[in-house]
Amino acid sequence: MKTSARNQFNGTVTDLRIGTVNAEVHVGLAGGETIVASVTKESVETLGIKTGLSVIALVKAPQIIIISDFGSYKISARNQLAGTITEVKHGPVNAEIDIELKGGQKIAATVTNDSVEALGLQKGQIATAVFKAGAVLLAVPS
Repeated sequence: MKTSARNQFNGTVTDLRIGTVNAEVHVGLAGGETIVASVTKESVETLGIKTGLSVIALVKAPQIIIISDFGSYKISARNQLAGTITEVKHGPVNAEIDIELKGGQKIAATVTNDSVEALGLQKGQIATAVFKAGAVLLAVPS
C-alpha cells in the first residue's frame, strides 16, 4: 500500500468491542505490543473487521507525542509504545524521531526542534511514543 502515513504496522485483530456508534479495535503487533484504534461501527462493518483478521494500523508521524519521562503521571492516551530511539533527523523547524519497538518495528514522530532540545532526545535513549486511539486508521486487504 502506498500512503503518506509514515507509520504502518502490520498486525492481527486480537479484540473487538463494538458500541452503538464507535468500536474499539485491538491490533496485536509482532513484538507483543498492542495498538488500540477507535473507529466507527460502520467502518468495522464495511471493512469486515473481526478477531483474527490481518490489518494495517496507520498513524501519521505528527500525531505521535514523545515522552522521555512520565514522572509520577499517567496519561489517557491508549497507545503507549516504549522503545529505543534509533535516529534523530533535524530539519529547519522540526525533527523526525525514530523509535524501534521490541518486535523490531519502528515508529516515526515529528516534533519541534525545541522539544528535541528540551527532552534531550538522542540516539540510544529509551522513549515512549504516545498517540490517541482516534489517530489510528485501519486498512484491510481488498
